[in-house]
Amino acid sequence: MQVAVYNTAGEVADKIEISDDVFGVGWREGVVHQAMVRQLANRRLGMHDTKTRSTVSGSGKKLYQQKHTGRARRGDITSPTLKGGAVAFGPHPRSYRQAMPKKMRRLAIRCALSSKIADGELKILQGLSLENGKTKELAHVLENLGSNGTVLVATAEVDPVVIQAARNIPGVKTTPAALLNVLDLLRHRSVLMTVDAVRKAEALWQPKKTEAQKQEEPEKQEESKKQVEEATVAEKKPRKRASTRSKPE
Repeated sequence: MQVAVYNTAGEVADKIEISDDVFGVGWREGVVHQAMVRQLANRRLGMHDTKTRSTVSGSGKKLYQQKHTGRARRGDITSPTLKGGAVAFGPHPRSYRQAMPKKMRRLAIRCALSSKIADGELKILQGLSLENGKTKELAHVLENLGSNGTVLVATAEVDPVVIQAARNIPGVKTTPAALLNVLDLLRHRSVLMTVDAVRKAEALWQPKKTEAQKQEEPEKQEESKKQVEEATVAEKKPRKRASTRSKPE
């Protein structure tokens, strides 16, 4: 797949070939949703806690005798039905972590990147070199590229200058390519990646192919070429018009 490469002035400077296995994958809503829910769940600390009858402060003595008082039966003061008593069936510390196979996690990232490319919300930059790390410089670059709203800027490695320039712009987040994730890609409307970041992403999330798949690739390419040639030949052939004359009886 060929995509345009922009410079900081917002002009098309070049075109590069990117991997269809990373940026040309079909949308898999179930996998992307599962990856997003897993990431949100793994953020939770699970430190919530409530006191039970054994931990709440209060005497364990029965408040009054069982019978002959005309009142309802009562136990001790730590009962959940009384004010200041325990909490029945309340939450306790636990882990919310969810497991997900590595292949599914990587597929979800590839689906999110492919969706951004298909919708025209991912732009590739030649480079993002800011002289002084000023917020004004990065804001000018974003304006030239037409990136409004929330923007995710991905670089090949951690760039302190870009981080310094972007930290004071609302809705703009910077991340190295190795830390790209489904949640950030879904939360930000526009994504900017440098060419080096694209190559890093391809190296990280390119699916591994078996020997049989590698052998099948040339055959599939030849078949696709033949199909394209046949389609072009069919288009060039003049179409016969249906005759409107009636046949003699």
